[in-house]
Amino acid sequence: MAFTMVALCWKLPICFLFYQVVSGRVRREGHYVAAVYEHESILSPTPAALVERRSALELMGRNLDIYEQQVQAAARQGAQIIVFPEDGIHGFNFTRSSVYPYLDFVPHSHSGKWNPCREPYLFNDTEVVQRLSCMALKNKIFLVANLGSKQPCERSDPRCPSDGRYQFNTNVAFAADGTLLATYRKHNLYFEYAFDTPPEPDYAFFDTPFAGKFGMFTCFDILFFEPAVNLIRQYNLKQIVYPTAWMNQLPLLSAVEFQQAFATAFNVNMLAANIHHPTLGMTGSGIYTPVKSFIYHNMESYGGKLIVAEIPVITADYKTNLESNERFRENLHDSCRTSTSTSLDDEVCFKEQEEIPDRISEKGKEQSPPSFYAEMMYDNFTFVPVWGEKGELQVCANTLCCYLNYRRAVLTDELYALGVFDGLHTVHGTYYVQACALVKCGGLSFSTCGQEVTDATALIDFQLWGNMSTPYIFPLLLTSGITLDFADHMGWKNNYYFLSKNRTSSGLLTAAVYGRWYEKD
Repeated sequence: MAFTMVALCWKLPICFLFYQVVSGRVRREGHYVAAVYEHESILSPTPAALVERRSALELMGRNLDIYEQQVQAAARQGAQIIVFPEDGIHGFNFTRSSVYPYLDFVPHSHSGKWNPCREPYLFNDTEVVQRLSCMALKNKIFLVANLGSKQPCERSDPRCPSDGRYQFNTNVAFAADGTLLATYRKHNLYFEYAFDTPPEPDYAFFDTPFAGKFGMFTCFDILFFEPAVNLIRQYNLKQIVYPTAWMNQLPLLSAVEFQQAFATAFNVNMLAANIHHPTLGMTGSGIYTPVKSFIYHNMESYGGKLIVAEIPVITADYKTNLESNERFRENLHDSCRTSTSTSLDDEVCFKEQEEIPDRISEKGKEQSPPSFYAEMMYDNFTFVPVWGEKGELQVCANTLCCYLNYRRAVLTDELYALGVFDGLHTVHGTYYVQACALVKCGGLSFSTCGQEVTDATALIDFQLWGNMSTPYIFPLLLTSGITLDFADHMGWKNNYYFLSKNRTSSGLLTAAVYGRWYEKD
């Protein structure tokens, strides 16, 4: 069933909106319906063992059976696009040799020219790609999935591996008619020894009739300039699809926490699909706008989860925080972003706010408790404890100073601390971080600050700011039970980035300004 209602505005005080009804769902003009599926993949019990292609296809087929059910379910709910997670079809922990039977041939240069469902005979070893294409075609839905791919290379290629082929961690995007629209080969591999890094970063995007262009990257890419940030900047993208197999790391890098921070930082819609394996710390998917999220995080139960939500299209002229941030050194952006609205239907507004002090008061200095060191996120943070009902705190490391004004609604038996880190992170990846973080500690001793904590009761009003040296700031606000909250105000003022909130919706776990200084990686 499908019908439309044309907008009738003229000079009437009430404007009748344009609606579409598709598969029983009323869809508003300027919106689209997206779906992501967090998949508990059926894994090979012996991923390092060598198997035949037939056995690999049998295992992948069991995962694809689940994908097909979810595509049908999403289409029935009116979804126009669905995103599946990284490693969801083939799994992980392979060697270079053992993953080979699981790899499809994906012609990187044929994007937009080949329909695998209608032309299955063009290439060999494309069974997985064909099936995904047919899912899209049968359900008339745009589809994004991740798989392993292979590409033969010539000995004359100086980068060609000794076995004569490239093996890539690959995203594929299909149109609603099954056409292969775009491919993306993961650039920032995370201990994925079975796969190769492509010679140059892929800048992958595809066009849709309902929301314009969607950019595409994978998992660990989200922490680096190439290709994620450069892709968004170069092509002015406002919609992102993001397959991931993310292991949560609290307090600063849980999946839903950073996915929301990325959407907010760049003012993009983000469709993020994570894999679901709680025993490995892997969960956390969502459909994110800069000011609202539809998320799933579940470390207790098993099985997949389909998320379907209608969100507004962000247009190319929608101003990004990044565009404002890049002028911060000249102090041209003196406004803050308000996030009190729960819908992008109400335009995100910028308005003048109070001055952000560049230091705490003399009284605050006199009352400031002693600093201490503790490990957080495998980095040596400098902390000061957050004691009492209210106060002003300052803590510095290298060139970065962090400041906090706070007031607790009720004193609880919980220890919080304000931490700072300004340096090169070197564990599980190498990248430069500047961070100011208000976190709940794991216990009442200083040594527990920086530990992973999932529950809290303290409701804290706060204003947090720091003299960040990079314009790339990701605002984090995580509350009890791994739920998300949104700042009342955030942005640049007098070369300081600030984040403020009056009364979180539940107990505060983390409030942080997380900066990535890409040039110093």
